[in-house]
Amino acid sequence: MKYFAILLLVTTMISCGSSDDNSPTPLEPIDYTDINEKEINVYLTENNLVSETTASGLHYIIENPGDGAKPSASSNVTVAYKGYFLDGAVFDQNNAGFTTGLDKVIAGWTEGIQLFNEGGNGMLLVPAHLGYGSFDYSSIPGGSVLIFDIELISVN
Repeated sequence: MKYFAILLLVTTMISCGSSDDNSPTPLEPIDYTDINEKEINVYLTENNLVSETTASGLHYIIENPGDGAKPSASSNVTVAYKGYFLDGAVFDQNNAGFTTGLDKVIAGWTEGIQLFNEGGNGMLLVPAHLGYGSFDYSSIPGGSVLIFDIELISVN
């Protein structure tokens, strides 16, 4: 009982201490826009690729535009994809088809998938500000350029 009272006292003292002195400084987001643009251009050059670029900074290559329905930003779509980094390391893949609303995914997908018609395929090169931003997200390091090989299977 004596040890319990001491433990309770110590715990109370620690929990009532001021956290102002030791509180971590919030991290400030980093703008990777210029860095990502250079990284994407190096990747394109090294791989002998030519892309188009949207006003937002999304790079895309349409291999086959498709001939079916064209999705809108709020469409529900089924997409087969492979997501990887500039070094080729794959972070996600779904060959069978992933069904989602384009209003529920990263901005690079919302914008990029609308460039294809059903049956179309190509590549999206997504800078961090259109992906997961400057902070780490799951297995994706902050500031990462994401590359997606895309096939728009259907607009549902």
